[in-house]
Amino acid sequence: MSGKKDRQCLGLVSLMLAIAKDLLEKEAADLITEKAAFIAENCPAPVLSGGLPELQEMLKKLAQTIDKVDEDRYDSEAKVKKTDKEIEDLRMKVVEIQGIKKPALKKVRMSADAMLQALLGTKHKASMDFRANLKEVKKEVKEEEEVGDWRKNVDEQAGMDGRKKKFETA
Repeated sequence: MSGKKDRQCLGLVSLMLAIAKDLLEKEAADLITEKAAFIAENCPAPVLSGGLPELQEMLKKLAQTIDKVDEDRYDSEAKVKKTDKEIEDLRMKVVEIQGIKKPALKKVRMSADAMLQALLGTKHKASMDFRANLKEVKKEVKEEEEVGDWRKNVDEQAGMDGRKKKFETA
């Protein structure tokens, strides 16, 4: 069943290619006839009979037409460059409006050595032990105050005399 469909598709493709070939040949022939008509209309055959002054006059006219064509070409190129720049500016504005889409990044776990190797390449073999450069800190041991009988402490600070003693000792 698929063989029959394949043959039908190949037949359609070959028919489409034949039609496209005919259209391209017709378009090429039309271009040739249009070019010949344009040349006949805009470029009359030069008249070479006559003297030197007539030839000089004809050359002056040809130089003027060449100058005019060059000016038109230059103007056309300037317009094209201007429109290209405007198109590029508009594309940049569209990108700015849409914002830059950041791709979702994956978490990668790497050791410091592996990260350095990836950054510096394989020719630099550096290993870093970050803990080796740390300073040792000794913890100070706080002296605990002697805890006495709290009832005795309350009796000493009771009344104005106790509070006065507290401020005097400090």
